[in-house]
Amino acid sequence: MAVLCKPAIAVPEHVITNEETLELAKRLHGDHPQLGLVLRLIEHTGVLKRHLIQPIEETLRHPGLDARSIVYEEQTKDRVPAVVRRALDQAQLEPQQIDLIIYVSCTGFMMPPPTSWLINAMGFRPETRQLPIAQLGCAAGGAAVNRAHDFCTAYPDANVLIVACEFCSLCYQPTDLGVGSLLSNGLFGDGIAAAVLRGDGGTGIRLERSSSYIIPNTEAWISYAIKSTGFHFQLDKRVPGTMEPLAPALCTAAEEHDWNAGKMDFYIIHAGGPRILDDLCYFLDVPPEAFRFSRATLTEYGNIASAVVLDAMARLFDEASALDGDRGLMAGFGPGITAEITLGTWVSESDTAE
Repeated sequence: MAVLCKPAIAVPEHVITNEETLELAKRLHGDHPQLGLVLRLIEHTGVLKRHLIQPIEETLRHPGLDARSIVYEEQTKDRVPAVVRRALDQAQLEPQQIDLIIYVSCTGFMMPPPTSWLINAMGFRPETRQLPIAQLGCAAGGAAVNRAHDFCTAYPDANVLIVACEFCSLCYQPTDLGVGSLLSNGLFGDGIAAAVLRGDGGTGIRLERSSSYIIPNTEAWISYAIKSTGFHFQLDKRVPGTMEPLAPALCTAAEEHDWNAGKMDFYIIHAGGPRILDDLCYFLDVPPEAFRFSRATLTEYGNIASAVVLDAMARLFDEASALDGDRGLMAGFGPGITAEITLGTWVSESDTAE
């Protein structure tokens, strides 16, 4: 079975703290009738700081979708290659050994996709397959892992590169004054992550099983309104309560593999917000410490969309607490409302070589 190796992570250099976000909200929206509610929600996100690709003064400007699209492409080409190189190095592979590149992003658009540019710019083989995913939002990190698993199940010796590139700050819309939109202004950050799924060898998470689940009739709860000004994020107030219907889906996925979702050795969970993590702890009956990697991502970077699960996974590697045979569950949540669920076992290079 294929092994997901240590992810590489990068966040941009411009930082905004939660205190600065609160002061900014007061300055920009001092006459908002629900400002008090907005401030309380931002204060309780659990986010201490976020990283942005531009200084906050530039982030708050809206020069138009065309200008933002130029920034997205320039920043992608400037920042992604170094992250990809580190992910390849950590998997001990060269670009020529990659058979598929899965590229996920919901915060900008390029055509041809960034995969085409990467293949030419970084020396991947012309035969490298491409799978760009643009519309699964925060769930796309989990979806990328699962589609990589599918590919390696079909082609057991193949290697897959996963890239998640999210510049959430480019989706800031100064005219969106709903509570959900203002909350998102204090929650989302920018980040890039990459990881390699090796068909043979490697240290990391050996993928055992993957599944997807969508909560019926919730497709309008997380969405984009596509306008001439770009992507306008729309968040229904019912979203924070979605762990109650999603937790049974995680339990079912584990049970079908003869595992118990509440008895895992490690968890990699999308950190959409503190209530998501708190509720899932309750419904799975696990202690808050079980989600420490996801909570750390949320605290240090905010919600970096599809890159969250890969960053949380990198923290598992950094902690170096996993032992061969430890069982884990990964879950990404996003528009749909969709859950992408993965089960895996920790293995070391020596174990995979046997």
